[in-house]
Amino acid sequence: MLIALDMDGTLLNGEGKISERNRKAMMAAQKEGHIVAVITGRARKDALAPLREAGLVCPIASLNGAIVTLEDGTVISEAPLEREIVRPALEWVREQSDLYCETYTGDAVYVGLHNRSYWEALASEMADAAPDVKWLVNKQFQQARVTYVDDIGTVWDDPQLTLYKLLVFALDRERLREAASHFAALRGVTVTSSHPHNIEMNNERATKGAALKQLAAHYGIDLRDTVAFGDSHNDLSMFEVAGYRVAMANAAPELKATCDFVTFSHEEDGVAVGLERVIGWR
Repeated sequence: MLIALDMDGTLLNGEGKISERNRKAMMAAQKEGHIVAVITGRARKDALAPLREAGLVCPIASLNGAIVTLEDGTVISEAPLEREIVRPALEWVREQSDLYCETYTGDAVYVGLHNRSYWEALASEMADAAPDVKWLVNKQFQQARVTYVDDIGTVWDDPQLTLYKLLVFALDRERLREAASHFAALRGVTVTSSHPHNIEMNNERATKGAALKQLAAHYGIDLRDTVAFGDSHNDLSMFEVAGYRVAMANAAPELKATCDFVTFSHEEDGVAVGLERVIGWR
């Protein structure tokens, strides 16, 4: 069996860690001969950190499936963005001070310094009146080990860097919808979301569902023998192809509507509970 786990809001708790119960459940599944893979919107190095802390080694499909790697880091597929196609939309985003943008390459996540300073100032200013704003901003910074540059345009123009994913974060969801419309109109681009306050842009071939298919084919596992765990809209493509679908208690309604089982939340060892049900442990 191939078991595909989303990370944020699914495998990881609110502190960005893998709980002891989830760790033991994943190891037990591996010991029984099942392939446990992580399929995440995170960059590979950001996915590796909590896995290494928990002593876990597994295949990783990072950046929503834009890069699929085996346990040893071997890349079996990749689907980068075409920079000239997305550049006009990127320039529009840069002009919007209330939109925070991260650019994901193979080895780094880049942010313009002006972008971070704006959001940190906003979080500090609203810390008392709207503490959820500060929490959201800090959570976004927690998910990526970011490299800050004076001018993000230098990253977009560098021919040595390959662009795989773009993330736009905003507090105003109407502004997010406006940003999504700019990218959705582009050829060969898919727009998803891993949180109500962000949108993510990838090559249309880079989806979690496609990554699940690639891993299943590599290991010779029928898609009927695959299980997907998720909580957000970018997990829907996995749910469309997996043989069995487990939604977290904290999942978006769309996932709960199409799943086979709703497990506990990511704060309540939901992955372990789901694995115990799927594999039949007692």
